[in-house]
Amino acid sequence: MSECTHDCSTCGESCADRTQPQSFLKEHNPAARVGKVFGVVSGKGGVGKSMVTSQLAVLMARKGYQVGVLDADVTGPSIPKAFGVHQRAMADDRGMLPVPTAGGIQLMSVNLLLDNETDPVLWRGPVIGGVVTQFWTDVVWDVDYLFVDMPPGTGDVALSVFQSLPLDGIIIVASPQELVSMVVEKAVKMAEMMDIPIVGVVENMSYLICPDCGKEIPLFGQGKTQAAAEAHSLKLLARMPIDPKLAELADAGRIEDFQGQWLTPVADVLEKFEN
Repeated sequence: MSECTHDCSTCGESCADRTQPQSFLKEHNPAARVGKVFGVVSGKGGVGKSMVTSQLAVLMARKGYQVGVLDADVTGPSIPKAFGVHQRAMADDRGMLPVPTAGGIQLMSVNLLLDNETDPVLWRGPVIGGVVTQFWTDVVWDVDYLFVDMPPGTGDVALSVFQSLPLDGIIIVASPQELVSMVVEKAVKMAEMMDIPIVGVVENMSYLICPDCGKEIPLFGQGKTQAAAEAHSLKLLARMPIDPKLAELADAGRIEDFQGQWLTPVADVLEKFEN
């Protein structure tokens, strides 16, 4: 057996060091201050993770906390647009500086590094995962709460985040359709495999409020999220409606102006959450 270099990636031996569980957690930038870190995830795309992430960030900021959003959806970043942030991120001798929103929420996204924010990101998985990890290790965050807007599914980037960032917990976002049980189960199993606590489940697009009578109309039928959450001993923390005004605010870059209180129970749970 050759002399150990302690670099297991180049070694074919099955020594004790190699067979012991290895931690891949990364330290944040030495100049940064980061409190609790929560990921917002789903087993599929199109369920509104970015909308939930944005609203939770706004609600925690309204509670008086310093808040940041790490946009880990590198190939489909939408966080900067929702907050109306279009300037380039800068750096100093400490590292990359997050870009503040009008309300003081700190953002870091690949869109803040591109010459043109509409340019596609044509990178392979390992490169994307490395960029997301750098958003943790290189950015000078100064936050009490950091929300990680995850990409859809359970691929390379999700794995990079789960392995590299010390997540205090995740919030699973689902929609009311029949396949919600499968979507929730995928997210739950990945969290369990990576030993990440699950805060609970948020159901998005639960209903539409009739503008004439105020009645709740379940466009996708009665939601199955409650049953899916209970099947895994999780709490359904909130149900969000389809609200055209909310979509308009996001499109206009004014998500910080929203007044809905649907996710207030989630913010209250995060404030007291201990893993």
